Amino acid sequence: MNLNLVAAAERRLYDRLVDREEPLAVIGLGYVGLPIAVAFAAKVDVVGFDVNAQKIADYRAGIDSTGDLGDDALRECGVHFTSDPDDLHDVRFFVVAVPTPVMSGNVPNLAYVQEASRLVGRKLKQGAVVVYESTVYPGVTEEICVPVLEAESGLKCGVDFKVGYSPERINPGDKVHRLENIVKIVSGMDEETLDTVADMYGLIIKAGVYRAESIKVAEAAKVIENAQRDINIAFMNELSMLFNTMGIHTSSVLRAAETKWNFLPFAPGLVGGHCIGIDPYYLTYKAEDTGYHSKIILAGRHVNDGMGKYVAQQIIKLLMKQKQNMAHARIGLLGLSYKENSSDIRNTKVTDIIKELVEYGITPLVYDPMVDPRTAYREYGIELSPLSAFKQLNAVIVAVPHAPFKDMRVSDFEPFYDLNVEKIMVDVRGIYERSEYERSGFRYWSL
Repeated sequence: MNLNLVAAAERRLYDRLVDREEPLAVIGLGYVGLPIAVAFAAKVDVVGFDVNAQKIADYRAGIDSTGDLGDDALRECGVHFTSDPDDLHDVRFFVVAVPTPVMSGNVPNLAYVQEASRLVGRKLKQGAVVVYESTVYPGVTEEICVPVLEAESGLKCGVDFKVGYSPERINPGDKVHRLENIVKIVSGMDEETLDTVADMYGLIIKAGVYRAESIKVAEAAKVIENAQRDINIAFMNELSMLFNTMGIHTSSVLRAAETKWNFLPFAPGLVGGHCIGIDPYYLTYKAEDTGYHSKIILAGRHVNDGMGKYVAQQIIKLLMKQKQNMAHARIGLLGLSYKENSSDIRNTKVTDIIKELVEYGITPLVYDPMVDPRTAYREYGIELSPLSAFKQLNAVIVAVPHAPFKDMRVSDFEPFYDLNVEKIMVDVRGIYERSEYERSGFRYWSL
């Protein structure tokens, strides 16, 4: 086929989409895919596809199971939600936004991306464009996904269809940095495809798009964004452990250091979720494949992956100083999600705290108003407790600084404790004023 004709067809594809003559499809409707589908639906016709039939039923009923957009936005969005592949028959612009987790040994799991590619491949038509948003290491789109698309469709990439990559930058629970006001990286296999992808995302991204030089550049940019944050937080976590042995409060050190204009404002904490805690492994996996052994990136991952266990061990030491019988110790834990103000519990490191406490015979009460109890039990076997169950405790752990927890005062916590023991407050992220709790007779600890 004449490549100029293909390029012309791509330009017309944009016009057909904005004129609502044919739909765009988003494959995968989780924390990334759902807001993309809803945003595009304001400009073009959208088919939102997910293999999870229950999720689709919830969305059709106007129930936002991600907790990020809100039920009203779902009811009003106009997306055609479906789990039926036949509904993709008329689509020629696909956005793939499926998860990319890691397997045992921190090896990238590309099964979801490959399965989505098989699904899309079976529906590909002449002139189609497929854009991947899933976080991957450099080379996955062209070296792994394209062969699957070609095998399933019988079409030739670059002749019959084109591919692009636009890494997701969704930040669940963040009400400030939203999809529309975060600059979107876009890339395409050639200039014509890049124009099409850039024009499409330009419809919904008010902050504008950045045209990467190539698909591999865009893939690499995504993984280093989170690897950079991971390394910086790991440094803070290591400092926290060091200062703890010295009897120095890390928060006090950071406040002093931040008076220098170029000091980077990172803080210690638990690093979980589907991005920072996973993406660096995609980069180090590819590095090993090329014969380069990562040093700094893997060191940061080692530090951060051990912080949940470290926090739990500090709690045990505090209880031992009280000569507390571990079999009778009662602990209440606030927050289960991987980050504040989010219902997302994927790869949450709070579970590492719980597992280590259980090793010592302590099963803490866990409360998180943001998290669906059914999801917590299904994913981790954790039964969430109501806050009213927090009584006669030896220690309270504020693991995730949700807004309602940040608003709590000393007087709100005092009723949770056993009156006959010293009150232990473990403020993991240091959201409270230490001196206030110590003046009230608490033994306070934070990273």
